[in-house]
Amino acid sequence: MLAHVGDLDPVAVVGDRWFTGLSDVTSDASALDGEGLWVVVVRFEGDALCARFDRVGTVPLGWPGWIGPAVDAWSSSLDRDAFCKGVVDIREAIAAGDVYEVNLCRVLSAPVSTGADIVGLGGVLRVGNPSPYGAIVRLPGVEVASASPELFLRREGALVESRPIKGTAPTGASFSAKDRAENVMIVDLVRNDLGRVCEYGSVEVPALCAVERHPGLDHLVSTVRGRLRGDVGWPEVLDAAFPPGSVTGAPKLAALDTIRKLEPMRRGPYCGAVGWVDADRRHGELNVAIRTFWLEDGRLHFGTGGAVTWDSTPDGEWAETELKASRLLAIASR
Repeated sequence: MLAHVGDLDPVAVVGDRWFTGLSDVTSDASALDGEGLWVVVVRFEGDALCARFDRVGTVPLGWPGWIGPAVDAWSSSLDRDAFCKGVVDIREAIAAGDVYEVNLCRVLSAPVSTGADIVGLGGVLRVGNPSPYGAIVRLPGVEVASASPELFLRREGALVESRPIKGTAPTGASFSAKDRAENVMIVDLVRNDLGRVCEYGSVEVPALCAVERHPGLDHLVSTVRGRLRGDVGWPEVLDAAFPPGSVTGAPKLAALDTIRKLEPMRRGPYCGAVGWVDADRRHGELNVAIRTFWLEDGRLHFGTGGAVTWDSTPDGEWAETELKASRLLAIASR
């Protein structure tokens, strides 16, 4: 018999799909090339959870209640001084030629009451901060509510698409040359990632640095698209593209090494991926799990960060993490 989350049944909400009737759980991504409807959560560190559900329906109108932590109860894995020092360290690594760009993040945490239901928080986010790739997952060992604006991977048969976000500003008119440089570097990385699993010559960039409006801020968003080779399935796609380039940096392996040195707390679901896969139809959609909360060990966590390039300043990068977090923390702290 499959476990429950406390006294609550496993459930997931991804976009407008309501998944119930959990029938299988595995860490083997090859199951996504088999059969059935799956909800997928991949932690930033690479641990995957694939959950097959028997039923999918429309999202109901009623939601559980949510009582969040006090506004002043949040602590940060990196305080301002430590975060700003990290920015300086990354700029020194760029000057030495080790990296071009590194995404530096911090995790905010606060205690929550016993029995706090992540689905309740997800309902609050759907109203207060609607997002194109939002997701709520309540499973044994994984309780996530994401208000992500970013598409990591969309697959329709052999076609695959990614829409990396790089560049954040209060309004579209205030994007800088740094924002556009961030985006172009990551687009090049994503092109290379998809090129490892796509047919030669099929990878294209139909949109570069398009401005998208989201609650409380604007983003620069690009689109990278390609056609998968015939021998490629979900495990190969994830191996090639994960973790998402927009939350790592470039070159990716060197950026990941820098992240491990500078960030004292594992990111967990934050900056990983959450989404759904219809194995029968070979369709699926995974977000980049930014703007994401998760419950663990009686605490609510939320990640915020940004890309550091040579043109970055410590104060400017700190301010960007505050901008990204402020609206969502206010919603979750109700």
